[in-house]
Amino acid sequence: MSLSSSYQPPRKALLTPAQLEWFQNSETHKSIVDYIEALNESVVGVKLSDNVEESPATKAIISILEHVEDIAKAIPPVDNSSSRFGNPAFRTFYDKVSECSASLHEAIPSLPREAIPEVSVYFNEAWGNRSRIDYGSGMELNFLCWLICLQRLGVLQGNDHKALVIRVFWRYLQVMRVLQSTYWLEPAGSHGVWGLDDYHFLPFLWGSAQLRGHKYIRPKSIHDPEIVEEYAKEYIYFACIQFINSIKTASLRWHSPMLDDISAVKTWDKVNQGMIKMYKSEVMNKLPVMQHFLFGSLIQYTGPPPPSDSDFANDSHAGHFHPVPSASVGLTGSESHDLGGAGQQEVGWGDCCGIPVPSAFGAARAEHDKLTAGGALRSVPGAGLVGKGIRPVPFD
Repeated sequence: MSLSSSYQPPRKALLTPAQLEWFQNSETHKSIVDYIEALNESVVGVKLSDNVEESPATKAIISILEHVEDIAKAIPPVDNSSSRFGNPAFRTFYDKVSECSASLHEAIPSLPREAIPEVSVYFNEAWGNRSRIDYGSGMELNFLCWLICLQRLGVLQGNDHKALVIRVFWRYLQVMRVLQSTYWLEPAGSHGVWGLDDYHFLPFLWGSAQLRGHKYIRPKSIHDPEIVEEYAKEYIYFACIQFINSIKTASLRWHSPMLDDISAVKTWDKVNQGMIKMYKSEVMNKLPVMQHFLFGSLIQYTGPPPPSDSDFANDSHAGHFHPVPSASVGLTGSESHDLGGAGQQEVGWGDCCGIPVPSAFGAARAEHDKLTAGGALRSVPGAGLVGKGIRPVPFD
């Protein structure tokens, strides 16, 4: 694929169904999916503790991620105890990362200096949305696109793929857990990532690739606390399950029904195949997610003309595919106008920037405070729902 002779700051372009349809059939879409699948194949059967060769470029990237974590640790959350939503100190963190972004990129070997203004935008937008203080699969995709740009510029090579998942992406995930727990980032969208995780998708996709062909561990093993604890050190999938269990009460089947359903699949090969299909369908092909996607000279858009830059000058929500009032006849026979959540593409569950969703960390803190009111813990987190008439959901 030929690259533009001049670099340009990435911008949004997918704002209508026609533009999304172009994207779905474009070389750009295919190249992103191919990259995800190439990284996927590179880590089949690979453990986090395995010796993986790290090139100078991957080492530089890991160093940058560690610097970002240091920035977060130097900017504590402000007193926001009355709210379960995002902490305003995240904006200070975001600004600090953006401020030093160019100098951080200068430390990456073989990265053309003139490409930094374009490449750094994907990096800056990989940590969450500054105005909404949220994070979701779109920001995770920005991090992936940052790696794609670095590979297209010759900074990264095909033999870096294994390290990009096992070392670089794993380190990115660890930094994101710090940000999510420190600043109580809200899940981007009104229901997280379809019951996988409030924030991420790719860890489950590549994490299931690690487990393909494993002789003993089966998908249903996520329900065994001892297995989860033991293998969270080696496999990203189990590390994500451990994370979910650490911040959410009740059984996995209640708060993460999709993961519970997936656990009934017989093999990791089937899980991995399903994850790839689901990512293409629910992330790459959904306008509420892809309307935030950014195109430049390295990841190109050549479809129907996008709106002018002035449309985005003062409004981070500008151009979003939001609902319009549509008349429907309710059960009573009367006409109703249901907009769903403000900012959603459609009535019901939306994946855009509308209804604020409490951080799982904030909700966990509120639940803990409620349970410990009066000085005594009245319930055990993670014990599940119990009581007359409550039965577990079967998934044989």
